[in-house]
Amino acid sequence: MKIILSTLLFLLCITGVAQELTGQELLDKAIQVHDPFGNWESFNERINVRMTTPDKSIRNSFIHINLPYQFFQVESIRDTISTVYVVDKDQAVMIETNLTTNVKKRFEEGEKADLALMMKNYYTYLYGLPMKLKDQGTNIDSKVDHKTFKGKEYLVLKATYDQNVGSDVWFFYFDPATFKMEIYQFFKTDESGKINLNSGEYILLSDNHVVNDINMPKTRKWYYNKDDQYLGTDVITK
Repeated sequence: MKIILSTLLFLLCITGVAQELTGQELLDKAIQVHDPFGNWESFNERINVRMTTPDKSIRNSFIHINLPYQFFQVESIRDTISTVYVVDKDQAVMIETNLTTNVKKRFEEGEKADLALMMKNYYTYLYGLPMKLKDQGTNIDSKVDHKTFKGKEYLVLKATYDQNVGSDVWFFYFDPATFKMEIYQFFKTDESGKINLNSGEYILLSDNHVVNDINMPKTRKWYYNKDDQYLGTDVITK
């Protein structure tokens, strides 16, 4: 009986919080947990990430994000191939090097150089969450939902984006007691804006890594939404 009453009280507590908080209020509480001193805007740090995926060799990435100087660089090494993406303000460069033969190819224009901009947006977004949800072009739903995911209750924030930013719909899952972000999930949309529930991925976040007093998830595990197929794990190593 005590267990049942405790569970009911916990669920009522979560429901109450979800009803009381607006989306922006939940986001502000989460940012206070992850970036308590407001250091993200002046972020200038290096992060090393080790990625493991089924049936592939390990990929090590060495990331440098300097927001004040609009500089980004990542070097990814898998087997004997090093790929470097650099974005210095408006200039994007991609460099491929065979570490065995030391043959180097440099791309400053075209599709491959554009990959550098994509990498910048990708790493800055994921490692800047939830602070990046304050960016212009991000639309935070005013309603805070509560959902059960993998047997745990969460406060859930929904984010959509202006057309020039992106068409995916994202959901962010926060612990109702600590407001720590533990899951994020995205879905693709069709031309009418309807969510395709068989698309996209969810990412489970665990452990904690502190960079310049910012709390980042150390480990991220990626899965497909449609069938829970495991895609890979990346871990901050430094």
